Amino acid sequence: MSETSIGAPGSARRYLHSLWLLSARDLRVRYATSWLGYLWSVLDPLLMSLIYWFVFTQVFSRTVGEQPYIVFLISALLPWVWFNSAVTDFTRAFSRDSKLVRSTAIPRSIWVNRIVLSKGIEFLCSLPVLAAFAIFAGATVSWQLLWFPVAVLLQAVLLVGLGLLVAPLCALYADLERTTRLILRVLFYASPIIYAGSDLPGAFGEFAAANPLFGIFSLYRVAFFPDQWNPTEILGAVLVSALILVLGILVFRRLEPAVLKEL
Repeated sequence: MSETSIGAPGSARRYLHSLWLLSARDLRVRYATSWLGYLWSVLDPLLMSLIYWFVFTQVFSRTVGEQPYIVFLISALLPWVWFNSAVTDFTRAFSRDSKLVRSTAIPRSIWVNRIVLSKGIEFLCSLPVLAAFAIFAGATVSWQLLWFPVAVLLQAVLLVGLGLLVAPLCALYADLERTTRLILRVLFYASPIIYAGSDLPGAFGEFAAANPLFGIFSLYRVAFFPDQWNPTEILGAVLVSALILVLGILVFRRLEPAVLKEL
C-alpha cells in the first residue's frame, strides 16, 4: 500500500483503525505494569510546576508570568510534556518496532502518528489537574477557553510534521537521537513556559514568532490570562507549523525507502 492510497475511504478507515489500535497498545504497555497508572502522566509536570512555583514565588521575587503563577506554569508545562515526550519517542519510532515496520503494508507514517495520538491522549487525561489548580487558585476563566481545542489541533499538526522529519533522520543517523535530546533541553528555556512572550526583551521578542510554541502556548493560556493573546505569535505558530508539516511530508517520502533498507 502506498502512502497516497490512504485517500480512498476504505483505506482511510483501515488506517485510522490501525492508528487507534497501535495507540491503544502504547497506552496499555505504558500503564499495564504500573501501580500508579494514569497518575504518571501528571506527576512529572505537576512536580516541575511546584518546583518552579516555589523557586519563583518563595525563594526569588518573581518578575515573569502572571498571577496565579501556578496556573500560568501548568497551562504550558502540560502541553510541553506532550511535545517533549512525543519528539523524544520520534527518535526511536522505527527502531523500536523495526520488524513490524518492515513486514506490514500499513503506510509507515502511522508509526509517527500513533506517537502523536497516544501522547495527546495522555495530555488530555492530564487536563483535570489544570482545572483543579485553576479552581483552587481562583483563576478566572473567560470565553477564550474556546481557543483551547485550536491549540491542541495546532500542536498536533506541528508534532506530526516534526515526527515525519525526526523519525526517518534518526533511523538513518543514530547520533541525531542524542542531538534531539540536547535541542529539547535548550528549547524548554527558549519557549514561554516559566515566562511569557511579553517578558522577553525587545531583541529576543522579535524572534518569538519563529518558535511555534510561543503562539501555541499563548492559545492554551489565553483562557485564564487574556493578556497572553498575541496575534503575531499565533500567526507565526500557524505558518511555521504548516511549513514544518509540508517539509516533513516531503522529507519522509524521500527518505522512506532508505529507512526500510536500514531497518
